[in-house]
Amino acid sequence: MNYKIITGLSLLLFIVTSFSLKAQEQNKAADSLRSKVIRIFVDCHRCDMDYIRREVPYVNYVRDVKEAQVYVLVTRQQTGSGGREYTITYIGQEEFAGLNDTLVYHSNPDNTDDNIREGSTKMFSLGLMRYVARSALYDEVEINHLGITEEVEVVDNWDNWVFEIEFDPEIELEESRKSINFDNSINASRITHALKYEFGADMRFRETKYIYSDTTYISNRNSWGIDNLLVFSLSDHWSAGVRTDLSSSTYRNLKSSFDFTPSIEYNIFPYSESTRRQLRMLYGIGYSYNNYIDTTIYDKTEEHLLEQSLDIAYRVQQKWGSVNISLEASSYLHDLSKNRIELDGWISIRIIKGLSLSINGGVARINNQITLPKEGADEAEILLRLQELRTAYSIEGSVGFTYTFGSIYNNIVNPRFGNGRY
Repeated sequence: MNYKIITGLSLLLFIVTSFSLKAQEQNKAADSLRSKVIRIFVDCHRCDMDYIRREVPYVNYVRDVKEAQVYVLVTRQQTGSGGREYTITYIGQEEFAGLNDTLVYHSNPDNTDDNIREGSTKMFSLGLMRYVARSALYDEVEINHLGITEEVEVVDNWDNWVFEIEFDPEIELEESRKSINFDNSINASRITHALKYEFGADMRFRETKYIYSDTTYISNRNSWGIDNLLVFSLSDHWSAGVRTDLSSSTYRNLKSSFDFTPSIEYNIFPYSESTRRQLRMLYGIGYSYNNYIDTTIYDKTEEHLLEQSLDIAYRVQQKWGSVNISLEASSYLHDLSKNRIELDGWISIRIIKGLSLSINGGVARINNQITLPKEGADEAEILLRLQELRTAYSIEGSVGFTYTFGSIYNNIVNPRFGNGRY
């Protein structure tokens, strides 16, 4: 068992190394072109960066503000009409030091996400023109790019590797209640057009003490996990990859769990159009090993399993609105009756000017809770949600209508005393 895992991991490491060497050779060939491209750092918390990179491919998007020739800050505020004001600030660095600018884009209250994304990105690109005009690529760009220069990313010594470390302690103290939470995580990723690799490790600790009638109650809910995802781009429609997970969860009655799942995905639309529309079908079949904290309802203390899953995701963003729907189905191969089917969706539609409809929700048929402890949960565990509970279904949802009317030209921002209901 251990020999096979080590052999498999060694093979994956060899493949990753081979792709990395190949990518470095391709990067060297493109260095002469990339050296002419302006480097920018975009500071925006709610921007669709995938869309921006595709619509504005004639610049280099760097991940460190110190490496940028132009720093771009995007902020937003609510306007009196119910729309938003987007302020795009450009600050020149290095040879562009002192060359600064500020542009403002206003959205109307009945604009869809696609309208706003398209308009703000157009304003974003116009602000870059004064810098592009001073670069070696000025003759390749008009108001819209000519398509000569494809998407380019900064080439640095990190070879597209990005790392993130998070430490998030939280403490709440009251006279009769004390709560301590720790969320720690480490993430690493390397994403290119040919290869996508993501690594994540997290640990969550929850401890809450309640004092009631001179009695102290203590609840604990802890978990940790190590995840790996490796994906290869086979074509503009096909992808193949493998995911491995090692985890533990008191909520799910798992002392330890290991999953190894090779998968293949087909996107009916080209991946190059993913920011506007997707229809992806992902099928995986893999091995799982579970070691349980307590004996399960099926009298198991540990288990070796084979499981298959099928995920179908449809997403579209157009001027009329947005749709995001996913269907997930899975089953254990040793007993196909142990399965789960879940449908989730979010829809936003502009019906007429000023009137929009939003629907979101999900429904699941659940028949795969093989990890439930045999003794069940006591009253405290139920009330405090310390353990997963048996259920045959799950339903949630909401429907909302929004109608906005009045002046569409009120672009004044007045943040005094806050923004009211906004």
